[in-house]
Amino acid sequence: QVQLVESGGGSVQVGGSLRLSCTASGYTYGCMGWFRQAPGQEREAVATIYSTSGTTYYADSVKGRFTISEDDAQNAVYLQMNSLKPEDAAMYYCATAPAYGAAFYCQRFNDYRFWGQGTQVTVSS
Repeated sequence: QVQLVESGGGSVQVGGSLRLSCTASGYTYGCMGWFRQAPGQEREAVATIYSTSGTTYYADSVKGRFTISEDDAQNAVYLQMNSLKPEDAAMYYCATAPAYGAAFYCQRFNDYRFWGQGTQVTVSS
């Protein structure tokens, strides 16, 4: 069973940047994703990546500001977050999901599993 460990969260001012890391031990599926959950809100998908082709998905709210990437050699996935806004504040989680050989399966957000413990992002004005 895979274990995912997130790191890199912290407190930044509006407009600042953070780089989140997710390190996996064990086998991961073809899709890797970053999700976030703010207090009182449902968990939402932020970005996903299909490992075979590098195809990415971004939520509209983060397009142009966040970048998901992966390093197969390190078995890690990253989320570069720029131009942070107060509404980006949340607990960020990474997870993995089966790809079934096609990138669009990475947007089946309910399929994601093996969640990490999360890393907190705080954005202050």
